Amino acid sequence: MDDRKGTSKAVVVSAILHLGIVGFLALAIVPCSFYEELFEALHLPASWNPIACAKPLELPGQVIEATLVGPTGAPPPKSIKAKPVPDSTPPPPAVPPTPPPQPEKPVVKTLPPPPEHPDIKDQEKVVADALQKAEDAKHEQEEKQRQRQAELDAQAAKQKEEQKKIDELFAKMDAAASQTKKLDNKAKQAQQQMKDLENAKNDGLPDLPPAAQRQTGTNGPDTGLLGQYLAAVQNAVTQNWLRPDNMPSVPCVVHITQLPGGDVMSAKVDPSCPYDEAGRRSVENAVLRAQPLPYKGFESVFQRNLTFTFRPQ
Repeated sequence: MDDRKGTSKAVVVSAILHLGIVGFLALAIVPCSFYEELFEALHLPASWNPIACAKPLELPGQVIEATLVGPTGAPPPKSIKAKPVPDSTPPPPAVPPTPPPQPEKPVVKTLPPPPEHPDIKDQEKVVADALQKAEDAKHEQEEKQRQRQAELDAQAAKQKEEQKKIDELFAKMDAAASQTKKLDNKAKQAQQQMKDLENAKNDGLPDLPPAAQRQTGTNGPDTGLLGQYLAAVQNAVTQNWLRPDNMPSVPCVVHITQLPGGDVMSAKVDPSCPYDEAGRRSVENAVLRAQPLPYKGFESVFQRNLTFTFRPQ
């Protein structure tokens, strides 16, 4: 039952809505002059009319009556050649060429003009202060120079003192060296004197070399030049002999080959020598170390192949 009532209401509302739309369209179709005539017939104010027609354009002046000729009215006006209107637009201004940049001139700062009435007292004070500062700086510089000179003098005196000490030390060293040299000379002189005293024991035999004791070569009675020559060879070999340990005190025959002047070419002990190998080598080495053998004064008895008997002392 409720559904039927709702449906009838909707139908009624829908019908009213459609009628309103149709009425609005009808009013829109009616020209505006109808509304003006209606309001004018009802003697209603024109301002109440919501739809007012646009008024025609009314120009001032008298009304001109004209009759249209032909279906389209008056003919079109004749064409008139229009005179060309000169172009009054001014041409664009010519752009002048850009001038090259000019070098900038240095700005010379001008000094301000001197005052018309300078203060002489202030200037004198400034000058006096400058002179005083210059004098103080000069005194300070002189003081620094004096200090520097004093330091240099002190260094020079110190160096001179050190050099003096070094000179004294060298003088002492030279004196000590001179004294040592004198002592060495005296020692050599003493040694030479002792040798001279030992040589005095030769009993007037100047041709014999120095020896610890007198030797005659064979301990025999031969006192001729040959015996002296053999004794000199014996002494020379004995002085250069290094005696080995456990060496027997027995004679050994030695064969020597020599040149005029005493240079030894070879030295060989005889096979009959009773020494051992070390003893034999010591005798041969002693002969070689003793060269040159005695020769001066013994030229007449010199023997190229000399055989002598070595006797250990």
